[in-house]
Amino acid sequence: MREPSFWWREPGLTAALLSPVAAAYGAIAAKRLRQQGTRVSVPVICVGNFTIGGTGKTPAAIAMAHILAGAGERPFFLSRGYGGRQAGPLSVDVAAHNATDVGDEALLLARSAPTIVSRDRVAGARAAIAAGASVVVMDDGLQNPLLTKDLTIAVVDSRRGNGNGRVFPAGPLRAPFAAQLSRIDALLIVGNSTGASAVISAAEARKLRVLQARLVPEADAVEALKTRKVLAFAGIGDPEKFFATVKDAGIAAPVCKAFADHHPFTGEEAAALVMQAEHEGLSLLTTEKDHARMSGNPLLAALCARARTLPVAMAFDDENKVKELLLSRDR
Repeated sequence: MREPSFWWREPGLTAALLSPVAAAYGAIAAKRLRQQGTRVSVPVICVGNFTIGGTGKTPAAIAMAHILAGAGERPFFLSRGYGGRQAGPLSVDVAAHNATDVGDEALLLARSAPTIVSRDRVAGARAAIAAGASVVVMDDGLQNPLLTKDLTIAVVDSRRGNGNGRVFPAGPLRAPFAAQLSRIDALLIVGNSTGASAVISAAEARKLRVLQARLVPEADAVEALKTRKVLAFAGIGDPEKFFATVKDAGIAAPVCKAFADHHPFTGEEAAALVMQAEHEGLSLLTTEKDHARMSGNPLLAALCARARTLPVAMAFDDENKVKELLLSRDR
């Protein structure tokens, strides 16, 4: 779904009209958060977010798994596999599965560490443990109470914060902010903007750890693209963040096309993108997540072959603080 723009502005008429529905939705979500979960035999670290849409939680989860692996742990990712048809538990094989099977996020995760897709998070965690996991890293799942977490980190975009602060559909929050804040142990603020100042203040009032990070594009990819003009396209939670990263890296992007999060590109859309790029003399550039979602679909083969990606990694301002936090819950 495409995020409505009013979510990211001060609350207005549309948010007010939707407030009764949001109140009912929020009450149900808050009640669900209070359910008791099942504890498994290894630590569970959840990397989630408060809002619908992209904050950078997948790159954050990957970066944290690298820290854990460097400390001698054997991390397994646990993903719901959003957009995939497999209910799981299923071990993701990047050579055999595509996004239609397991979703785009699981494919990205599986490039870095063993990954289990499971709509039943408890069953998925147990499958990971049976396969040798010493720690389970959940990509998303803050709002799912059924698996007990030992550490929960909420990832927040510094530019957008919690938007208008309202619960879906009046705003982007997945559940009332206070109910979610009570379930986390730390915030990870991505970027240097000031849009998340209210979120940071609320977390600090609860004595929660606040960590800082930024998304850094891969240097070799940037260098290869600096002499080109690109048609950038993205179907992620916050396409504007990707477009800003492209332009901040010094890559000329005269055309940017945004699609809804997890957008399933059609053959017609793929052909249109290829034709426009060829007509205007532009190179096609997209996200790793979008490229993973296109891979294996014969209708998108031409677009997939022509589109370059701009890989990004999460860089922590103080990696030692992140390591200390992860390992303090993982002894």
